[in-house]
Amino acid sequence: MPQSEKRPYDPDAPVDPRVETLVNELIGRVADKWTLLVLEELEEHGTCRFTRLAQLVPGISQKMLTQTLRAMERDGLVHRTVHPVIPPKVEYRLTELGQSLGEAFCGVWHWAEAHLREVEAARTAFDTRG
Repeated sequence: MPQSEKRPYDPDAPVDPRVETLVNELIGRVADKWTLLVLEELEEHGTCRFTRLAQLVPGISQKMLTQTLRAMERDGLVHRTVHPVIPPKVEYRLTELGQSLGEAFCGVWHWAEAHLREVEAARTAFDTRG
């Protein structure tokens, strides 16, 4: 919904089960570290070939990169272009939808920067409890 049409949060408002399902699916998708790392690399580098993405995302296997890109394509987060050449040239780029999801998760990055010391202190206090 456009910025001007955002509704205030109402915990008693009825929940559209389709929205609830989508939110749960997206949380699962972005909680998967590979999706966030691929999203980040495509945001930073723009259109990338599969082999370039594999180089940019340390530790990802070819199988996991393929699965991640397919899931992202299915959700409309990336656009896949196959060029009819030999060998095949396949490129991926974020869609507008993918870019907006990346922007939404920038808030988590900003929160982490703002609260890093507090989280570290809480973890240290927890870890040193007897």
